[in-house]
Amino acid sequence: MRAEKYKPYFTEEYLMGPNSIRLIDELLSAYPLHLNKESKVLDLGCGTGLTSFFIAAETSATVYANDLWIAAKDNSDRFKSWNVEGSVIPFQQDANELHFDISTFDAILSVDAYHYFAAKEGFFCGKILPFLKGGGMALFAVPGVKEEYEGRQNDVLQAWVGEDAHMFHSCSWWKHIIGEHADIAFVETWELHCFAAAWEEWLKIDSQYADEDRAFFESVIRKYSNFVGIAVKRR
Repeated sequence: MRAEKYKPYFTEEYLMGPNSIRLIDELLSAYPLHLNKESKVLDLGCGTGLTSFFIAAETSATVYANDLWIAAKDNSDRFKSWNVEGSVIPFQQDANELHFDISTFDAILSVDAYHYFAAKEGFFCGKILPFLKGGGMALFAVPGVKEEYEGRQNDVLQAWVGEDAHMFHSCSWWKHIIGEHADIAFVETWELHCFAAAWEEWLKIDSQYADEDRAFFESVIRKYSNFVGIAVKRR
């Protein structure tokens, strides 16, 4: 797997939760993107830009690295230190109000962020789909709940994530919420296989947030949750 090359970056400085490199590597392995130097990719909710770095390093595309919480200047400095400043452009925009031209991107990716702003009917078709070129792909990885616990999120997850339990949903729920549209060729959802590795590498980190997750890993996280992969192809 390509993720192995990025182990020096699996640190508190760059990771903001379960290893985002593992998640994006699985997305791109399941649905390879055939990109070239003319291609443009939006990394939506890029955090510290680690996933944007991965995309830039593994393809020849230009990556638009967007995050609401992390300042564009901070990510710009990181991209310079990683020697990808020419191929990764940082932005700080609200996903509800993206200021890009229609049909700009060959692909739109989001890892461990999409559930914060998009878990509602009509969002994808209204707010994301217009920015995809014809034939483009959207690939998302979100924390989810195993199918049998859909509808019981508060019962099984509240001790761990409190009021955020409502953001965790099953594969079938996400397929429904993406919705149908004349410009959508297909929607596929699946349970990502890298769950254990992504969590293991996060829980090795010495940080307050990893410590809090570690306390619930066996009793809640492993038992009830998963990562959901979402793939949407535009006609």
